[in-house]
Amino acid sequence: MTEQKEKIHAKKINDHLFEIERTGNMKVPVRIFASEKLLSKLQEDASLQQGINVASLPGIYKASIMLPDAHQGYGFSIGGVAALDYETGCISPGGIGFDINCGVRLLTTPLKKEDVEPKIKELMDSMFRNVPSGVGSESFLRLSNPELDAVLNKGAAWAVEQGYGFKEDLEHCEENGGMKEADASKVSNKAKSRGREQLGSLGAGNHFLEVQYVEQIYDEEVAKAFGITEIGQVTVMIHCGSRGLGHQVCSDYLRKMEEADPELMKSLPEKDLIYAKAGTQLAKDYFGAMAASANFAWTNRHIIAHQVRKSFKEVLGLEPEKIKTVYDIAHNIAKVEEHMIDGEKKKVYVHRKGATRSLPAGHPNTPEVYKSVGQPVLIPGSMGTASYLLVGTEKALEESFGSTAHGAGRVMSRTEAIRSFRGEQVRKELEEHKIYLKAGSLKGVSEEAPAVYKDIDEVVKVSHEAGIGNLVAKLRPIGVIKG
Repeated sequence: MTEQKEKIHAKKINDHLFEIERTGNMKVPVRIFASEKLLSKLQEDASLQQGINVASLPGIYKASIMLPDAHQGYGFSIGGVAALDYETGCISPGGIGFDINCGVRLLTTPLKKEDVEPKIKELMDSMFRNVPSGVGSESFLRLSNPELDAVLNKGAAWAVEQGYGFKEDLEHCEENGGMKEADASKVSNKAKSRGREQLGSLGAGNHFLEVQYVEQIYDEEVAKAFGITEIGQVTVMIHCGSRGLGHQVCSDYLRKMEEADPELMKSLPEKDLIYAKAGTQLAKDYFGAMAASANFAWTNRHIIAHQVRKSFKEVLGLEPEKIKTVYDIAHNIAKVEEHMIDGEKKKVYVHRKGATRSLPAGHPNTPEVYKSVGQPVLIPGSMGTASYLLVGTEKALEESFGSTAHGAGRVMSRTEAIRSFRGEQVRKELEEHKIYLKAGSLKGVSEEAPAVYKDIDEVVKVSHEAGIGNLVAKLRPIGVIKG
């Protein structure tokens, strides 16, 4: 992985934007949405150097963009965005990530915090039974080969056909819960075998299932359009991705790209920036496999939402149709989009790695139900901290290819976290704040302690004040499931 050997100078443009000017092989500058506080954290790892490396990719337009939650990743920094020309550019798995379409689904209920809190332990225990969690967790579903291919090609629409959730859920999903470019035939048998028994499971790492309540509303009109009507309203947030299947797809295509162009490999500043040139069969194959993995992830969150509804019915008697999907959004993905660049409409591969699409009212890709207000943006916090609901903006379209932050962003490695925090102590501290925790392992709890992440409040403040995603509501957990 890239090392940041010395402090890299970033020129201050304004209170929320910094720039690293073009030098060497850079085709464009690096633009960093951050506060002084967040920028200082970027000097502690190799993320700024990764932003510079991305600026050297073929066909890149405008800037290599780093968002307020940026931190070191493989290839691109996490919290990195780049738009690469559809014909002369490339597509890079390092700009999407291993957990393809790791993302978030937010559900609303008509219940209030005081309705749920007395039964929170019972509710979380029910969810823990209904949603398999932890490393290697297996689904209650057993899919045949044709069924798995249908999931990969259709996405969450397959689940609705099987009686899970509602058609209305799809209308509240990015891409309606399924990318049409998906091609299951481009996903290896090994990847399929890893995913076959994981559909409807949470997994481990930073994935979570939270019961939350609305602590604050910043924009009443937009909140109401999103189904958020009052302080204390209970919501549910699901954060997970494509599990072993997506990870294997990324590994498979990294290897294929390395083998296809060994000379390119030698010339790259970081091997994880390997790419397939636009227009090649390899680029088309990877995009089809990536889209299929994204469809698996949307279906995964959709089925988890079905199981959440089942638990609310079991414990609180709430009918499933009263739990509504606000939105389901991808964090690790590439899309073929059209953007205005220097006065011309350009077709590009927009890579969003640890980044959320942030589209304004009236945009063709904003869901029909939200055309009048803009697309919901979901930014989950770390375990025990607040999460946020924002709305997309015109400025994001102009400044960051319609993108904003996706979360808090790590500041501590998992190894360091295990050394620094005891899982049982983290659990105790959460319970002191009236947050009930169910976890697959205490090791996982240590790795995800709140202190290993950046300040989520600072991240969303920068997004809002920079105008690339505006605050709508703040959500606070009362129950957490970790893998």
